[in-house]
Amino acid sequence: MLLTSRLTVAQVRQEYVLDTDWRFMKGDVPDAAKPNFKDAGWQKVTIPHDWAIYGPFDGNNDLQAVKIEQNNEQKATLKAGRTGGLPFIGTGWYRRTLSVPGFGAGKRAVLLFDGAMSNAHVFVNGREVGSWPYGYNSFSFDITSFLQAGGNNTLAVRLQNQAESSRWYPGAGLYRNVHLIVTNDVHIPVWGTYLTTPEINTEYAKVRLKTKVEAATAATAPLRLQTEIHDAAGQVVATVTTPLAATGGQEFEQNLVVKAPKLWSPETPVLYTAYSKLYAGEELRDEYSTRFGIRSFRFDATKGFSLNGQLRKFKGVCNHHDLGPLGAAINVAALRRQLTLLKEMGCDAIRTTHNMPAPELVSLCDEMGFMLMVESFDEWKTPKVKNGYSQYFDQWAEKDLVNMVQRDRNHPSVIMWSIGNEVPDQSMPGGNKLAKQLQDIVHREDPSRPVTAGMDRIDDAIKNNFASVLDIPGFNYKPHRYPEAHSKLPQGFLLGSETASTVSSRGVYKFPVVVAKDKKYSDNQSSSYDLEACNWSQTPDEEFVVQDDLPYVLGEFVWTGFDYLGEPTPYDEKWPSHSSYFGIMDLATMPKDRFYLYRARWNTASPTLHLLPHWTWPGREGQTTPVFCYTSYPSAELFVNGKSQGRQTKSTTGTPQARYRLMWNEVKYEPGSIKVVAYDAQGKAVAEEEVKTAGKPHHIKLVADRTNLTADGHDLAYVTARVEDAQGNLCPEASNQLQFSVSGAGRFRAAANGNAASLELFHEPRMQAFQGQVVALVQATNQAGPVQLKVAGKGLKSAVISLKTEQPAKQK
Repeated sequence: MLLTSRLTVAQVRQEYVLDTDWRFMKGDVPDAAKPNFKDAGWQKVTIPHDWAIYGPFDGNNDLQAVKIEQNNEQKATLKAGRTGGLPFIGTGWYRRTLSVPGFGAGKRAVLLFDGAMSNAHVFVNGREVGSWPYGYNSFSFDITSFLQAGGNNTLAVRLQNQAESSRWYPGAGLYRNVHLIVTNDVHIPVWGTYLTTPEINTEYAKVRLKTKVEAATAATAPLRLQTEIHDAAGQVVATVTTPLAATGGQEFEQNLVVKAPKLWSPETPVLYTAYSKLYAGEELRDEYSTRFGIRSFRFDATKGFSLNGQLRKFKGVCNHHDLGPLGAAINVAALRRQLTLLKEMGCDAIRTTHNMPAPELVSLCDEMGFMLMVESFDEWKTPKVKNGYSQYFDQWAEKDLVNMVQRDRNHPSVIMWSIGNEVPDQSMPGGNKLAKQLQDIVHREDPSRPVTAGMDRIDDAIKNNFASVLDIPGFNYKPHRYPEAHSKLPQGFLLGSETASTVSSRGVYKFPVVVAKDKKYSDNQSSSYDLEACNWSQTPDEEFVVQDDLPYVLGEFVWTGFDYLGEPTPYDEKWPSHSSYFGIMDLATMPKDRFYLYRARWNTASPTLHLLPHWTWPGREGQTTPVFCYTSYPSAELFVNGKSQGRQTKSTTGTPQARYRLMWNEVKYEPGSIKVVAYDAQGKAVAEEEVKTAGKPHHIKLVADRTNLTADGHDLAYVTARVEDAQGNLCPEASNQLQFSVSGAGRFRAAANGNAASLELFHEPRMQAFQGQVVALVQATNQAGPVQLKVAGKGLKSAVISLKTEQPAKQK
């Protein structure tokens, strides 16, 4: 098959996802755009595809000699792992045959790219259709005049990544989906609707829908648009029919009323869909659907942020776009895995740092209930890296903002837009005017949402009237200066747009346990006691204090929800180190201890009780080994081998940590167990948690996040392999090499262990356990049936887990 159809709204409009039958070649290939070019020797690939994630890792890949001003560096040094040590630099070509079913006279065809990394040049039948340099943005081209009616066509895409073009791993290739959309000549274009809900109360919601209509020639009959709004159950709740007074290139405006609306929020992510049918006379010419939510929000100078009339603060994280062992290649199951873990933690918001997200993420946030800050740029005119976005800014910034806003402005999850992150233009003459120009573009395309930016140069941003221009002033890592900023700015509120940047390695604990900045160790790890940060950042607790005490602070977006490829601070200058340490969860999506610190604060629906560190320390007998408890309960008592170590209560006096953690700092290690008993506000014992000393590694235990998959060739199960002792205790220092084999209707996709200092390749079916654990990703094929994953390791009892794939439900 040359086309995979994932969505067919009606016969008048057909949309295909071009995911199969691609050929790929790394390197610049003369004449590769020509239809008669012989590509039989090229690699067969499926889109989305990231050519660089397969490695190998090498510290010389994109070796950068830079001074990172954002990190307060005074001189340039060599940075080996800044972009992950992966080979993303260079040119790559993609080719495939393109059949266009039903194409002919009176038809239009459009190619829509959700993102292409980067400097995309698109060719159809040897002729260049168009180009788009920014790798993170979505873009489309009308290819009608380039196609051969009734015959096969050739689609070719040339991509090129420059050295020193990024501060993190950007990925490479057609890493997001490519769509072919076939319509009639009279049609609704890509992102052709704009829906707002200008008035909402308990009795009704007013819905305003603006719909663009395009036509190469004037319609032969009068146009009308018939729209129905369906609720989540598919019931029609509002209808309207509107005639178009003029023909071609016009816009319909329709106003509908939904009675007794069900409101969208992170807790109740209720969705509606507007189905619009475009008629020319009595002939249906196009059909277009717009999914939306009904919700109101407000940023008030005296009260702060409210959603649907309820005051709240953002409990948010920042996330880069890569998916760990999958690289930048987008995958819905991987995104859903991330969002499920964030939801469990109590997170309700995401900042898409520092670029436009994949559309699948935005849709999942609609469905699962996350508020989004959709961000655009990491650079404006003034560069941070040699070949960053500054080279495109003058020509492309407005086009990129327009596409970003028009694509995502109907999504209820999107609450605000961000026009930039830590741009050096904060300090430049005219930087405030630049900020206003960009904000005005966003307001023009979407007057319904505010604009923010992440600012790190607080003195310059305030002095140069950069911060005062923004609808919402966002500050990165400045909790101690929030009161000063609030007193000097006119908005009446501010946002922690990027906070904490605490560093830790999952399951790694260092002694002595002290608060430290820029702390480095010989093993390239950071301590999971969650007291280590960067010279420019803080521990979580320091941000918690101001979030709790200052009502004008709107919330926070923690750096980061997950570890990501590249930017391995504090080991930028020490190879090997290929990924960050900032994540609340590691690169394999396994929670670190910090997950429970945030969960105890954010997840108000379920109690949290978590002990650290592990209790297997041969050779530390009698030595001071502090024990921390992250809990939603106000107090707890610690026992070591049944002996009480005293009761601790959270306190608003003393250090910020004493307010949010329970800490026994003088515990002496002895093998056996540690147990904590938690007490509620009335002093009643309500929960307990125990950690035991582990024996020798004995067997492997497998735990899958899900066992039923869809047989679509993309779906994933994340299976955690735990090295345990004979009694089922995790062996926290185990580093056994594990081998993975998959049989049946699935295949081994990748593995990750969360070890930033490892150079093992993700796609190889073997990996060392890190702190006793590895995660294997099993991918469904297109065939339904049973799947088995077997994991084995020398000296360990192997384990097998059974999964099942089922054919996807048919689209209505």
